[in-house]
Amino acid sequence: MPPATIPAVALHTNRTGASTKANAMGMRPMQERAYSRRGETYLLIKSPPASGKSRALMFIALDKLTNQGLRKAIIVVPEKSIGGSFADEKLTVGGFWADWRVVPRWNLCNAPGPDEGRAARSKVKAVGEFLASTDPVLVCTHATFRFAVLDLGIDAFDDCLIAIDEFHHVSANPESRLGSQLAALIARGKVHVVAMTGSYFRGDAEPVLSPEDEAKFSTVTYTYHEQLNGYEHLKSLFIGYYFYSGPYLGAIKAVLDPTLKTIVHIPSVNARESTKDKIREAEEIMYALGKWEGTDPVTGFQLIQALDGRQLRVADLVDDDAGRRDRVINALKDPSQRSNRDHVDVIIALGMAKEGFDWIWCEHALTVGYRSSLTEIIQIIGRATRDAPGKDVARFTNLIAEPDASEEMVADAINDTLKAIAASLLMEQVLTPRFNFTPKARGPIAGYDYGEGGYNPDGINIGYNEATGQLHLEVKGLTTPTSPEATRICKEDLLEVVTAFVQDKTVMERGLFDPETAPEELTIARMGKIVRDRYPDLSEADQEAVRQHAIAAFTVTQKAKALATTNMPLESSEDTELRANTALLDGVRRFAMDVRELDIDLIDSINPFEAAYSILAKAMDEATLKQVAAAIAKRRISLTLEEARDLAKRARKFQLLHGRVPELLSPDPWEKHMAEGVEALRRYTAEAKRG
Repeated sequence: MPPATIPAVALHTNRTGASTKANAMGMRPMQERAYSRRGETYLLIKSPPASGKSRALMFIALDKLTNQGLRKAIIVVPEKSIGGSFADEKLTVGGFWADWRVVPRWNLCNAPGPDEGRAARSKVKAVGEFLASTDPVLVCTHATFRFAVLDLGIDAFDDCLIAIDEFHHVSANPESRLGSQLAALIARGKVHVVAMTGSYFRGDAEPVLSPEDEAKFSTVTYTYHEQLNGYEHLKSLFIGYYFYSGPYLGAIKAVLDPTLKTIVHIPSVNARESTKDKIREAEEIMYALGKWEGTDPVTGFQLIQALDGRQLRVADLVDDDAGRRDRVINALKDPSQRSNRDHVDVIIALGMAKEGFDWIWCEHALTVGYRSSLTEIIQIIGRATRDAPGKDVARFTNLIAEPDASEEMVADAINDTLKAIAASLLMEQVLTPRFNFTPKARGPIAGYDYGEGGYNPDGINIGYNEATGQLHLEVKGLTTPTSPEATRICKEDLLEVVTAFVQDKTVMERGLFDPETAPEELTIARMGKIVRDRYPDLSEADQEAVRQHAIAAFTVTQKAKALATTNMPLESSEDTELRANTALLDGVRRFAMDVRELDIDLIDSINPFEAAYSILAKAMDEATLKQVAAAIAKRRISLTLEEARDLAKRARKFQLLHGRVPELLSPDPWEKHMAEGVEALRRYTAEAKRG
């Protein structure tokens, strides 16, 4: 049975070429932005895949070693394959004042042997030898670095630059060894840190840094919108989610296009979607592509004759034979083939070819089953978003097994569905231009275009900054952050707050499947708790400011997307391309004009998951939707003491505004929920008095 289609998220770029143009020192815009902050002791670079983070680090590290008194630069990557991103570069060719060089013996990612456990001891010893040498740069894995810190001690790294690639692997959880070591290095105060990531959040919703450590970092942000809009070749990015029933190998044939350069990520053998026979799965996928003709003796690629007569070259990374698999991996890493579009056509992977994997020709990332985290989804999508000649469209497709009433693990199936939707919502937010929200009548902001009539102090104003892709939107009643930290969060970290929101299972369950849930339960109560937990040191007023800005960014994006894509074809023709490029701006304008006045109370009263539910309703049959809703209805959770206290505070504000207390029998679900909070707090108080 063909899979049911959830309409894709669509981004259409202007192809300005700006993100690929270098300045007189050979730096692209993101690298120039990061280099301008090279004097910071702690620097966090948040930038998409393929934006040039590795080279940005080279520029910064060379300056720190030459001009800032540091003696060593240690580059730390999550896996050995990524170490190649920090190989020698002749930066002087582009106009920089020095070249980047790593003495071969100090690139430990190229050294034989694993990096975990006792087998890593030789590499740990090498770190000590490097620190005692006169050479300035070392590249190693996270694992090697962790063991080296354990063996050598924190003080061995004094006066070093510690550069951590794929920084989302770090966690503030005390159980995270790398996170704890980083915290200790920062507390000692004798190292510089450059952290780099394309997704500054973790799949398990743990914070990457503690709030006190995070406040020490200066942040350089380069958005997906800036990156993709500034490409020369890539015109459109489509993200599709497909629900299917039965074995995935039957469904995958409907979405696997042999004419596209594709990475197929098959599910883990422990996943619900897996057949438990990964070798057969890889063979079935190759069979779906065409007729097997043999194996290339040099690369190890499988040769498949497609139905149209073309010969496809397939890299099988699922093969259990380490020798054959290593030959394929080495062929994929061959630098002489990087510009050869025909070197390989399809890659089949299990746990590989994700973060740091650089195949610029990839047009389609096809992933079976929900992955372990939203971060992993972002990384997989990043494999397809490289810019390359002749590549004007990139796609991500996620095959998800539809929840089935006959399944014993129906709860797990529902969780996978919620996670898939969360990933879709997050990607919409990632790809959206950033909002600059201000209170009503704030006045025009320089650099923003307010349309034909210009800024109107008495009307609705929506400004657009074409250079940055930012939108200025005025919201009546919006709380303005007062502290520098809250201001920074509203400017830089709203995506992280929204990520925590969509990763909250209760939020997703109630927002999608419980019609009795008041929107304010989600937008005020749940989002408020997320902000308080994430930023406990902010004042109550600043916590409310962050909450309002985050929910406004999420809700306005969802409403705008729903309006902008109405009656728009998925893959726009040339006639509709201009409309597609301005779709979000058009959607924001339509949303703002459709309401009498855009204020924070209105935003709080909108269920931000309405658009996602309407998509689900088209993708799943009515019986499945009812089954999911029924399963979630059984899991209603009693109010905690903290939630009851927060609702009681909201009830007090309601009383001051309306001159009466919220009523339990009110037809308004939010008023009823506040009244339930007051009653719950009374019960908690009475129980406490009784001991």
